[in-house]
Amino acid sequence: MTPDKEKPDSPRIILMAGFEPFGGASVNPAWEAVKSMNGVELAAGYQVVTLMLPCVFDEARRVLIDATRALQPHIVIAVGQAGGRTDISIERVAINIDDARIEDNAGQQPVDTAIDPDGPAAYFSTLPIKAMMLALRDKGIPASVSNTAGTFVCNHVFYSMMHSLRDRPDARAGFIHIPYLPQQAAQYPGAPSMSAEQVTDALRLAAQTAATTEIDMPIPAGALH
Repeated sequence: MTPDKEKPDSPRIILMAGFEPFGGASVNPAWEAVKSMNGVELAAGYQVVTLMLPCVFDEARRVLIDATRALQPHIVIAVGQAGGRTDISIERVAINIDDARIEDNAGQQPVDTAIDPDGPAAYFSTLPIKAMMLALRDKGIPASVSNTAGTFVCNHVFYSMMHSLRDRPDARAGFIHIPYLPQQAAQYPGAPSMSAEQVTDALRLAAQTAATTEIDMPIPAGALH
């Protein structure tokens, strides 16, 4: 796809990526929610393009970076499942480490391995994370700012995405974690869940807020522990 500067009338792209199932599961709510948004027009001039990511460390990074280079999106939002989370968790920071508690879908399990040995220790999301949180809460959707994206493939993709876009100030990017679907939580008594419909509504609103908010809101959303 040709960048906007060469085609002034072309829509600005919001690239939304979700993961394939992993860990022996048959479904991943991240992809189930993301895939239905392909082609959706959100804010004026913005259109969603969706992408499924493999739950494999280096391959997921390659697939996402290849897509960002081809599409030249203005906004990139990657979405992953975080079983046990109670709400839509908008991630603040990605750290430069792989430390996998389980194997990825290719049987890899890196431990204490730098994602990029020459990269910085961390990158912060460039999305308006607090405005997104408030927009979701205003619609009755549980949401918070999270300060840990883990150390599995989600964080690997988040860090790699921010690293690859570090020289593109016109592009903003970040990561969102979502809870189990109800049918998944049923296998783990007491585990929180959120319906696919509500997750999709949340991601749509989060992306729309990202597209229409230039400056984030300076409100407290930190954590005590």
